Amino acid sequence: MIVGVPAAREPETRVAMTPAVAEDLIEVDHEVHVESGAGEGAGWDDVAYREAGCEIRDDRESVLADAEVVFEVTALGAVDDPDPTQYREGQVVVGMLGPFGIDDATQKTLAEGGVTALAIELVPRISRAQSMDANSSQANVAGYKAAVQAAEQLDRMVPMQMTAAGTVQPAEVFVIGAGVAGLQAISTADRLGASVSAYDIRPEAAEEITSVGAEFVELDVHTDDASDEEGHAVEQDEEFYRKQRDQLGEVVAESDALITTAAVASGEAPRLVTDEAIAAMDDGSVVIDLAADGGGNCDPTRPDQRVDHEGVTVLGPTNLPATVPRTASQLYANNLVNFIENMLEDGELTVDTDDEIVDATLLTHDGTVRNPHRDDSEADDSESNGDGQPEEADDDATDGGESA
Repeated sequence: MIVGVPAAREPETRVAMTPAVAEDLIEVDHEVHVESGAGEGAGWDDVAYREAGCEIRDDRESVLADAEVVFEVTALGAVDDPDPTQYREGQVVVGMLGPFGIDDATQKTLAEGGVTALAIELVPRISRAQSMDANSSQANVAGYKAAVQAAEQLDRMVPMQMTAAGTVQPAEVFVIGAGVAGLQAISTADRLGASVSAYDIRPEAAEEITSVGAEFVELDVHTDDASDEEGHAVEQDEEFYRKQRDQLGEVVAESDALITTAAVASGEAPRLVTDEAIAAMDDGSVVIDLAADGGGNCDPTRPDQRVDHEGVTVLGPTNLPATVPRTASQLYANNLVNFIENMLEDGELTVDTDDEIVDATLLTHDGTVRNPHRDDSEADDSESNGDGQPEEADDDATDGGESA
């Protein structure tokens, strides 16, 4: 097959294919066509792709003209002003396609144009799909960078220091959410020498939190349905969140750095930390809100802005993986190749809707809109392969995720 790799839209720095991954594909007789300059943001120039055996194309149009499979970083519902007409009949498009935000008109255009679109964000959490899980790979990068960013922004050192001039106590870092991003943030902060504590709505997360170096914070709020069968945190009622906010505020006030990761892939992130709680932190403290893309877990958060709230720096990054583009691209390219290899039968690309991984990720195929997460009020009479109910994620690293 011919795999096409167009450049991502600026300011995105990630690329959906690396030279090393491309070389592996080419060795088994596939072709890889890469748009000129596509890898520059992640540190790979056109020469690196040519040396791997790729064909360099001048622009996006020439890449899409011949590609049977298109690898995207973000596209369609994950970008502003999507252009579904750029893809041609029979083409397979794989990437972060924003299944929760894609509009009905875009999906209908794709379906009527004979395009098969698969959203990598919808890969199910099953053992067989772990190597394809771009949500987790990108959330892992986001969690790491959140801890590093917090350390950079603090007005004090992170690790404990025993010096002739006196003892420096370790920074107190509090992480809310123990999904992939949260656990990586905990682990990284611990390696930096911080004193780390963490909270998650799911009681079963306590063991995971302590295993990566943090103290589990247990609140006096309880629920019978903290997580679904896939391990995602389940949305609670407002009374639960009110009690949670009150108790979290006491821990937040004692922290030097706060990292929040509680996001909902399909909508608005839960508000967990109040203005008052952040104002109670010491001047010079830092908040990194990884749920900023969904409105944020903290009252002062503004997406992609730096807010000074009563002497506390509040950052709301929406695409931290793109700030570590080389590593993020390596992981993402592997996710996409593993995903597409699952669709190969005797070397031929096959869209097998009986495969639960394929079925869960299909937005459009064979002239039909299949996205189970589209708004039912806008949906046409075409087939749906799900119950139409969005899932909640304990962290969201999709598109920069990218929340994380």
